[in-house]
Amino acid sequence: MRRLATVVVMLGVAAAAGLAGVAGAAGPQQQSVEWTLSVSNDSGRLAEVPLHGDSFAVSYRNSIYGTVAEERYEVRPDASYLLVQLAADQMAVLEEYYAVPGAPVAAEPPDRRQWVADPDPARPAAFTRLSLAATDLGQRTVHADGAPPLELWTLVDDGDPFVTLELKENQ
Repeated sequence: MRRLATVVVMLGVAAAAGLAGVAGAAGPQQQSVEWTLSVSNDSGRLAEVPLHGDSFAVSYRNSIYGTVAEERYEVRPDASYLLVQLAADQMAVLEEYYAVPGAPVAAEPPDRRQWVADPDPARPAAFTRLSLAATDLGQRTVHADGAPPLELWTLVDDGDPFVTLELKENQ
């Protein structure tokens, strides 16, 4: 429970600071947060990440190649999210592990990864709930604009590393 309280407080402070920065830069208009990414497991809610926009990403250390890859999602109006881009530090992860149909291209700065590619359109990956193993080895991390990276493996114990990602619409 202590981890949950710490994460919620840290995310709340970061979100408030981010909103203050957006409000200060944009003048009197404030960007609304329509969605929150909820991270939970069998014990309950572990963290929430406010989404300042319609996308987020999950990075992880690929166990075969040992380098970081990233799955990028777009939020859809029905509270699902669709895989729209794959990214990696090593091109082979995209070509061989993901077997993308098109050639990966060099990522544009300031991208976190070196290479990007579109996922296979013949196999769309859309989710309302996604269960992930958040292990120390994999180092799964959520990235969302306006929020600090959330290291999922720090929220769970090694004996039960699974988390679920689900969108919640803000009222």
